[in-house]
Amino acid sequence: MPDTAYPGPETIHRSVLDNGITLLVYENFAAETVVIDGLVRAGALVETRQHAGLANFTAEMLLRGTARRTFEQIYEELESVGASLDISGGRHTTEFSGSSLAEDLGLVLELLADSLRHPAFPERQLEALRGEILTSLQIQANDTHAMAAHAFRELLYQDHPYGLNVDGYLDSIPTITRDDLVAFHDRYYGSRGMIMTVVGAVRHEEVLAKVKAALGDWQPAQQPMPDLPPVTRPATTVRRHVNMPHKTQSDILLGLPGPVRAAPDYLAASMANTILGVFGMMGRLGQNVREVQGLAYYAYSRLQGGLGPSPWYVSTGVSPDKVEQAISSILHEIDRLCHEPIPEEELADSQAYRTGSLPVSLETNDGLAGIISDMELYTLGLDYLQLLPDRLNALTPETVQAAAQKYLSAEELAIAVAGPELPAT
Repeated sequence: MPDTAYPGPETIHRSVLDNGITLLVYENFAAETVVIDGLVRAGALVETRQHAGLANFTAEMLLRGTARRTFEQIYEELESVGASLDISGGRHTTEFSGSSLAEDLGLVLELLADSLRHPAFPERQLEALRGEILTSLQIQANDTHAMAAHAFRELLYQDHPYGLNVDGYLDSIPTITRDDLVAFHDRYYGSRGMIMTVVGAVRHEEVLAKVKAALGDWQPAQQPMPDLPPVTRPATTVRRHVNMPHKTQSDILLGLPGPVRAAPDYLAASMANTILGVFGMMGRLGQNVREVQGLAYYAYSRLQGGLGPSPWYVSTGVSPDKVEQAISSILHEIDRLCHEPIPEEELADSQAYRTGSLPVSLETNDGLAGIISDMELYTLGLDYLQLLPDRLNALTPETVQAAAQKYLSAEELAIAVAGPELPAT
């Protein structure tokens, strides 16, 4: 039975503008604030290795000056009313978020629309941002977790778009020109498929009028993102080591492509992930690898359901001489999850954890806006939150294990390690 205490079709106001923007508004008058969350369909899927980082570079430039406002003017207007606005690039989409007092929603929408539609890409700001990105990449190059993550993606996805670093590379960012940014924006930014969620102390009719005023005449002329090519799972265990000789810790990432967010068995897979590396102090992995054996500084698993087969992975950091033992212990837990019956009590504990933590994730306007945007993006339905507790509690040990068996393996997976050379065995 739907839990109508959660936002649903009765309280989420959904409108589709003539130019293809989907607007979702949830009225919440608990405080005189408002939050914006949303996306446009421009992402890194179109990038080559040569221009990797272009989509994110473009997104990060949008708030650094427009045809009407300088970088300084944009932030002076935001700071004058205590508002915030952020835009960042991803694989499939460019995401934006903002917050303000309810009375300043119109200003934030105006600044967002100006930045999305009329960026100037000023050279001085472009070079400043280029320097910031390169500094960030240099920091990543000295971080064992970041380097293991990059190697893991490259190993798992090979030539697939998911194998590229969204932030780019030290040899690709210097080659990106202002003309590249302008061309990317002209080609892929537009209103078609745009999603905007607004949560806070505003009436939905007022929001609709303000969004139409700011974005209603933006044309849906952009090129669509390309179809995602298929992903081939490894037929055996593939492994890569990134040598970082001056480090005292090794980081390990291992896993496989997971289900898309809209997959019928996604919830079952996510519950398997909760059991494996989330519940309590990071699930079975935390119990065995960290607590019992004392091998790892941390050990957890993540399932990144999205528009495509994002990875289901395990991450841990260990002393270099414990790498092989840690990998063996992780694979043991994956194999157990796939082949040993899941105890009813263990599943019930994880179900209670998931249903009990749900209200906490919805306590803030930010949390509400994020999940409502996801409901639209992944076509989950406006009643998703209302049905979720019952759907989680309806999962059985058999359905959870079936999802683990479908997406995980202890024998056919990618393993990446970053750190000093491993001791000879």
